[in-house]
Amino acid sequence: MSKRLSLISAFVCCLIWGTTFIAQDTGMDEIGPFTFNGVRFFVGFLALVPFFLIIEKNKFFNEFNKDKRNFLYLSISIGIFLFLASALQQVALLYTDVANAAFFTIFYVPLVPFVLYILYRKKVHWSVWPSVLLCVVGGYLLTNFYDASVRKGDILVLICALFWSLHIIFIGIIVQEFNPPILIGLIQTFVVSIFSFFLAITYEEFILVNILSHKIQILYAGVLSGGIAL
Repeated sequence: MSKRLSLISAFVCCLIWGTTFIAQDTGMDEIGPFTFNGVRFFVGFLALVPFFLIIEKNKFFNEFNKDKRNFLYLSISIGIFLFLASALQQVALLYTDVANAAFFTIFYVPLVPFVLYILYRKKVHWSVWPSVLLCVVGGYLLTNFYDASVRKGDILVLICALFWSLHIIFIGIIVQEFNPPILIGLIQTFVVSIFSFFLAITYEEFILVNILSHKIQILYAGVLSGGIAL
């Protein structure tokens, strides 16, 4: 993949993830956070299946057979980190507003180099730090956070930022060793949907009519954010 295409893809992902906060917030008017995430990521899983069958099906076994145990370990770990990050973020939106959630989620950016050093003693180039600072300051200005008050849900978003950073780090590791990005997306969305459905059935009312009433938000957050952007 060329550098230009990589930058365009990163920009589109950021645009999708940023705008999805609105869908996540408005999508919980009549359904719980775990129900929303369960349906959302299952929709993302279904959206990725055709791409897998068309693009990666033929090279699946070659990639998988390189190191089955390590591939499964990394893929499932990524799914668990994504589940914890998305679950905490979704629950947090019940106790804070979109501006706070968007701003505190940005803290995964400075967390990535710190966690990377703690886990693997891997240092990042000095040029990363000015970019990290500009990212946090830019997020602060764009989200209008200075007009918001700190709420109890913000601590959940800060914790979820830690799991977002772990998710990104493990994604970086697995794509260096294997090359099936769509398969990785399938596994992680399936893992998140299974865990979310379990909590939804246990702690929430799973009402189909209410779910269908939020189909636009679910489709946006599922197909674009939970599927394509991942």
